[in-house]
Amino acid sequence: MSDREGHSGGPPPTDDDLSLPKATVAKMISDLLPNDVVCAKETRDLVIECCVEFIHLISSEANEICEQESKKTIAPEHIITALKRLGFDSFTTEVEDVLKDHKQQQKEREKKVSKFEQSGLTEEELLAKQEELFAASRAKFQTTQQ
Repeated sequence: MSDREGHSGGPPPTDDDLSLPKATVAKMISDLLPNDVVCAKETRDLVIECCVEFIHLISSEANEICEQESKKTIAPEHIITALKRLGFDSFTTEVEDVLKDHKQQQKEREKKVSKFEQSGLTEEELLAKQEELFAASRAKFQTTQQ
């Protein structure tokens, strides 16, 4: 699998193009630090660079694992194997837990979609029913306010 695969035409992104949202990283850092400690912008930028490098390292190793297995898509199992190969065994338990949570959330989303499909009602009928419920709720609220 080449570095260019998965990109839509044009040149592949350079290292300067790869980054993480500064505001998000700043929020994560401030949430982890005590209230009386601040983080300099240069420090935040260094943390971002380290994170990007870590992601690059893990994804490159996972890509190699993928190629060895003659696969074209990096799967979660490839990431976990890459973490182990690179000596980050202590991360795998938490990554596996997050993966389980993600799969559970996906199942719940599918159930919500199928509930809509199983209702047998059109979108317009469901909206009308929702409006009826809102109206009934408003009326009940207004009677309790008097």
